[in-house]
Amino acid sequence: LLSPSSIFQMDTTQESYLDLFPLDAIVYLTPDSENVLEDIDPNKVYILGGLVDESIHKKLTLQRAQEQSLQTARLPIREYMVKTANTKNYHSETLAINQVFDVLSTYYETRSWPAALKAGVSSGKGYVLPDAVK
Repeated sequence: LLSPSSIFQMDTTQESYLDLFPLDAIVYLTPDSENVLEDIDPNKVYILGGLVDESIHKKLTLQRAQEQSLQTARLPIREYMVKTANTKNYHSETLAINQVFDVLSTYYETRSWPAALKAGVSSGKGYVLPDAVK
């Protein structure tokens, strides 16, 4: 990853990430993983948004990663944020691709999970940083 202020280069390909990178270098990010992403390893390839779908299919990305024998990790939302009381009693750790990218790029730049999560996790997800609780 590069910092948000950097210029990004993007290539598209029909090839699968499974064919492009060694399996042990791939980390599939899924909110259902038991593994917490503690730091970004520049030698790893992180898969963001394994699904582009408007509906959430519980554990589908985790299942896909396990079928492909890939390492998995989840963002440390539970470790750094707290659930907020809201009228819908709604709490979700599932983020859109751009939100995950914002979290990772902010973390890469600041090395601060609270700053990164604040940048990418909207209050509409039902989570806030502890100092935001009134």
